[in-house]
Amino acid sequence: MALQSKLAILTCSLILIFLSAALKAEPLQVTEAQAKHAAIDKPAPSISPMARQMKLSGKVELAVVIDEKGEVSDVKVTTGNPILASSATGAVRKWKFTPFTEGGAPAKASTTLTFEFKQ
Repeated sequence: MALQSKLAILTCSLILIFLSAALKAEPLQVTEAQAKHAAIDKPAPSISPMARQMKLSGKVELAVVIDEKGEVSDVKVTTGNPILASSATGAVRKWKFTPFTEGGAPAKASTTLTFEFKQ
């Protein structure tokens, strides 16, 4: 019986470890304003020659994940013209951020960034 109790405690401990690791994998949600404030290098997107020739304008919205080092690890287009979105995505991939923290430790973060293209 004592062995079964020890195995049960060990199993519960392992489950808790895996669950806590899974919860930490969720990025910290930050506002666009917080992300822009934390951006230390943010090259602006430029309108491509094709977009200029087609006289494209409008908003592009990107879902961005920032890793623990402050580098962009993932970018997804949520809305906007694909040609303009390509310019915005290329620029955002070069952005650098002051790392976000959670509980005093660097944390992965996610945000939405919006770009307005006008001609």
